[in-house]
Amino acid sequence: MIDHARIASAFAHARDYDGQARVQRDVAEALADRIAALPLPPQPRVLEFGCGTGFLTQALIARGIGGRWQVTDLAPAMVERCKARVGEGPERRFATLDGEYGAPADAPFDLVCSSLALQWFDDGPAALARMAGWLAPGGHCLVTTLGAGTFPEWRAAHAAEGLKAGTPTFPTIGAFAALSGVTVTTALHAERHADARGFLHALKDIGAGTARGNHRPLPPAALRRVMRRFEAAGAIATYEVVTCHLQRAT
Repeated sequence: MIDHARIASAFAHARDYDGQARVQRDVAEALADRIAALPLPPQPRVLEFGCGTGFLTQALIARGIGGRWQVTDLAPAMVERCKARVGEGPERRFATLDGEYGAPADAPFDLVCSSLALQWFDDGPAALARMAGWLAPGGHCLVTTLGAGTFPEWRAAHAAEGLKAGTPTFPTIGAFAALSGVTVTTALHAERHADARGFLHALKDIGAGTARGNHRPLPPAALRRVMRRFEAAGAIATYEVVTCHLQRAT
């Protein structure tokens, strides 16, 4: 299982999330476009989980999504950073919530949404199915997450040395596609780094450097060999972004 307290701590101490999270910002903007195109009620009841510093929250506000909001994250520090970004209001509540195992207040919702948080769950597909139960009739659940095809270049650099990368094992597209009534789309986002050290520092700066729970850090010499192979291949890190859309029948 994923250590949720460890994940919350890593994101709470993310030193430069807004500066380094370029892919995360682009994904949030694209997700906000899709949400803005949904036939939501004029004043929807909205739950966002994994709000982070507020990329998606801000993007939705900019697109005129009003209504009664509950904005949540596993890390209290991230909730506060999101609140500072978008501001409080009588119809905008902020709370700490474990989106996988917690229960949100004020269900049901017309919209449950999240950008790049579900990959930190123990079982993302099962959690998504559970969230469908939080929807009002006709409600939508629209989230993005990372798929198993994320960071193939880093994994390949390890494999070339007979090693296994410590990056988490994200669910396959098929695991989400197996959910009843779900629409799944994918997109690849490639990010070039100056070198392997830059890639690793960027992950740490956004709180995403947490390795698999059973991973043992590589000896320095082995890590240097992996880093050289990663750089020889162009120091590119590709994100496989999976978008899942569930709608409850009216």
